[in-house]
Amino acid sequence: MSSSKQPGDPLLSAALAAARETKHLRLGKGARHETAEVFASLYGSSPAIIIADENTFAVAGRDVADSLRAAGQASVPPLILDGPSAGAPVKAEYDNVDRVREALSKTDAVPVAVGSGTVGDLTKLAAHQTERPYIVVATAASMDGYTAFGASITFEGSKQTFECPAAQAVIADLDVIGAAPEGMNASGYADLVAKIPAGADWLAADAAGAERVNTAVWNTVQQRLRQWCANPKGIARRDPEAVEGLITGLLMTGFAMQAARSSRPASGAEHQFSHLWDMEHHTHHGTAPSHGFKVGIGSLASTALYEALLAEPDGGFDVREALDAWPGADEMEKEIEELFRSEELAVTARRESRAKYPAREQLQEELTALKAAWPALAKQLRKQLLPYGTLREMLAAAGAPTDSREIGISPERLALSCRKAYHIRRRYTVLDLARRTSRFDEAVAGMAARTGVTR
Repeated sequence: MSSSKQPGDPLLSAALAAARETKHLRLGKGARHETAEVFASLYGSSPAIIIADENTFAVAGRDVADSLRAAGQASVPPLILDGPSAGAPVKAEYDNVDRVREALSKTDAVPVAVGSGTVGDLTKLAAHQTERPYIVVATAASMDGYTAFGASITFEGSKQTFECPAAQAVIADLDVIGAAPEGMNASGYADLVAKIPAGADWLAADAAGAERVNTAVWNTVQQRLRQWCANPKGIARRDPEAVEGLITGLLMTGFAMQAARSSRPASGAEHQFSHLWDMEHHTHHGTAPSHGFKVGIGSLASTALYEALLAEPDGGFDVREALDAWPGADEMEKEIEELFRSEELAVTARRESRAKYPAREQLQEELTALKAAWPALAKQLRKQLLPYGTLREMLAAAGAPTDSREIGISPERLALSCRKAYHIRRRYTVLDLARRTSRFDEAVAGMAARTGVTR
């Protein structure tokens, strides 16, 4: 029996009302059975096509198809995506975008994505490329992309965010989400708690003059973030209230990205670690760790880096010394060549590093502003961040990894990843703050001392 509803949470209702793209949200038990009603309210008698993988079709897609059939809604045969080998998961790679786009090009049907991050992003980008809307039926609280602008897809060896609108409707069935496979909601919890260090990165970027904080967008994510993250043990126990809070927080984060037309409200250095490991095709025991688990380890690394930087009351840097230590463009190019053996990755690193490489006058202005703002910035950062130990305990309680070795990343590789992750995105984060103030080596050493501890 269905007990779904439009959101009663005032914050969620306000975000939905203000959203650029997402105009319908069904959240509750049995919501998947209401897909036909939502679809008809948006598209009338237009045909539907379900996009799913084998697992998501089994847990929700078949019921969605039954809902459409029972309502007399026209539909075409579903597209069931499969992995590169029997039993392997579908990957968020551009070849699969081509598969979805090809299927859509043969029909005028509106896609109904049934799945979580991968199926959602593949459908999102393919729908945009074929100039049609889509809706999504969520099957796990595993990431924040359901209501987000943009799709994260691996293209030419690089994890890239492609600009494309979010779903016009999201159907979040708490029965399906609560019963998601082991680890998926823990992954979503790690992705949600990552907004804490991501927020710190936005504060640092604002203080450096790199990217101003948008107060309205900030509040969409940060105003109740601690509340949504407050019951990690409930996530592990599949407690309905905790799971509903988790999916609510993830949906709110997506709405913030819709408003910003950017992933800045939800993504900082912690996501750069994840993107780097994706680009390096990292696997552990034969499979790629989940996005959220990689981001969770990245969040711990970011937090440890901040704690090292905040150990000095005045920021621990001298403007003149930092300027003198800043590498020239040729030195930066040489560093990239030494760090990245893959030419595909080196191309990305050069492009992104050049985009944010400051002229000396610009760097002097930034460092001078940072030095003056440091007391206030340090106070903001300490208020924003959770202590490393607290964050670690929360992730562990939810069932997420807390040691990089649990996802196949050695402490030595984690330290090296700090250097690599700096180069692969132009976004200003703790990595840039440490690098530009000439405290990078010190901060990485401090991080290594925290994250390399044997459990």
